[in-house]
Amino acid sequence: MRVIAGTYRSRQLVAPRGPGTRPTSDRLRETLFNILAPRVVGCRFADLFAGTGAVGIEAISRGAEQVWFAERAPAALAAIRANLKALRIERGYTVEERGAGALLERLAKAARTAAAAQIDRLSPARAASASGGPAPACELLDLVYLDPPWEAEEEYAGTLHLLGSARGRLLLAPGALVIAEHSSKAQLEQGYGGLAQTRTLQQGDAALSFYEISRL
Repeated sequence: MRVIAGTYRSRQLVAPRGPGTRPTSDRLRETLFNILAPRVVGCRFADLFAGTGAVGIEAISRGAEQVWFAERAPAALAAIRANLKALRIERGYTVEERGAGALLERLAKAARTAAAAQIDRLSPARAASASGGPAPACELLDLVYLDPPWEAEEEYAGTLHLLGSARGRLLLAPGALVIAEHSSKAQLEQGYGGLAQTRTLQQGDAALSFYEISRL
């Protein structure tokens, strides 16, 4: 397993032994980032159920401004930290050890706080018109990638429903993209709250489903 392109191109990454972690393959990461290429430089990227951190590290290598890694498994967390240390990546990332749900709740809370602070700085008339709007752009995610264990249907549904909820949409930038990696034998829902599926790509036994906020 290696970094595909960018600053850390061809550098090797480590993964925990055993079946507990299923890293995204080099081929699938290459396909994914070929699609995401125009969006990655300067983006804010969340790598949920991060495993080895290979996807988030690929984003850093290709110029992401900030990456959040969310993972709970001790062996996977150790691999993420080992990979970041080996590549000497010292900034531009955060590791959330309580998992994807905790990270999203934390970011949503920060986005709500930032939105409230922004409204407080406005005149009463402008504040009334802005009260339903998103947080400032600096608080929002541009790209969200989730790759739970393929059999964990509740993790897919729970995470995507959260991102598609009014609370979750607060932390998504305009035009944000949410990508779920899953088994090619499984089909995710066409929509989760405000998230609408726009594309599905299959590669071997894996698939990628792409979601954006519905404009309807």
